[in-house]
Amino acid sequence: MANKDNIKKIVLAYSGGLDTSIIIPWLKENYNNPEIIAVAGNVGQADELEGLEAKAIATGASKLIVADLVDEMVDDIIIPSLKMGAKYETYLLGTAFARPVIGKKLAEIALAEGADAIAHGATGKGNDQVRFELAIKRFAPEMKIIAPWREWDIKSRDEEIDYAEAHNVPLKISRETNYSKDKNLWHLSHEGLDLEDPANEPDYDKPGFLEMGVSPFKAPDVPTYVTIDFEAGAPVAIDGEKMKASKIIEKLNELGGANGIGIIDIVENRLVGMKDRGVYETPGGTILYFAHQQLEMITMDKDTLHIKQKLAVDYADMIYNGKWYSPMQEALTAFANKANEYVTGSVKLKLYKGNIIPAGTTSPYSLYSENLVTFGESDYDQGQAAGFINLWGLPTKVQALREQGKL
Repeated sequence: MANKDNIKKIVLAYSGGLDTSIIIPWLKENYNNPEIIAVAGNVGQADELEGLEAKAIATGASKLIVADLVDEMVDDIIIPSLKMGAKYETYLLGTAFARPVIGKKLAEIALAEGADAIAHGATGKGNDQVRFELAIKRFAPEMKIIAPWREWDIKSRDEEIDYAEAHNVPLKISRETNYSKDKNLWHLSHEGLDLEDPANEPDYDKPGFLEMGVSPFKAPDVPTYVTIDFEAGAPVAIDGEKMKASKIIEKLNELGGANGIGIIDIVENRLVGMKDRGVYETPGGTILYFAHQQLEMITMDKDTLHIKQKLAVDYADMIYNGKWYSPMQEALTAFANKANEYVTGSVKLKLYKGNIIPAGTTSPYSLYSENLVTFGESDYDQGQAAGFINLWGLPTKVQALREQGKL
């Protein structure tokens, strides 16, 4: 552990949530009263940024820096992942998408400010400690890193609230609503409290639980239609209106949330080895992944699609495990971009009570030939299939002959 007396200035990843709210006074108490520069990465968490500067300064920070990282997260990480179809055990990687850009910005600000260390509020049990620290090591390899959850005597979120109350740190939560949540443009996660027992059914309609939309039970009784246009695998328009990718996600969050889309309840395998239960809201992302997959069906050749589906598992693992800034990512992203070269067209969908229903897909680069596949008259010579099957089945036939002693 670094000599605490030598640490005069610390850059803190600051969200204003329970963990980082008490970390400021804790660092002042336990690291010889250093200057604390709070850094909030704006990754689309919207109203969570309100009042953050006053709160950070009131609890001991010298200033708050808000870094706008929305488009960097979307364009550099989310869109390549969409092209690859990357999912981690059905999880659409919401928290994992945001951490690399935040970690990179923390490193840049720490170097620019002449800081002696970077601190974060990730626990020693979770994945985020790895994601933050790998990004920091990539861009500030010699920077000291402080993770209070791996040092302090606080054992639980209840004890964190005790500490906050003792130090007059204002909180927006109570002990009864103390879910661990992470929000960005792409998603909202819920962990803790009753969700820690997989036997408990989530109360989706409990006031204040869902934030990005409603449950399917409260969704409208009539469907909503939406058309999404893609160019080379990237979304470019909704219902004919061109807009940047982050705005498309924002719009689809509204449509999907209103129709109960994108709520999942999973037990996932954390990087550190334990299983963790969480409820995730990803309305816009769920629609985008579904729409992209529909367009792939008619524009991507079989071999490329199947290889991409296999690589998608590795790509998701890489992101989940914090290795975004790596040569492997660059190589796999190049593959995803090339594979999506002809994934251009329009996908019409029907959103209804948590369901996404295909309503028609078109592309100027479609590989689908109605003439070839029709049950009616076509140019396809069905007689050619006999020779193909003879050759394709030759190894099977030879094995059978061997077993019968006829070779």
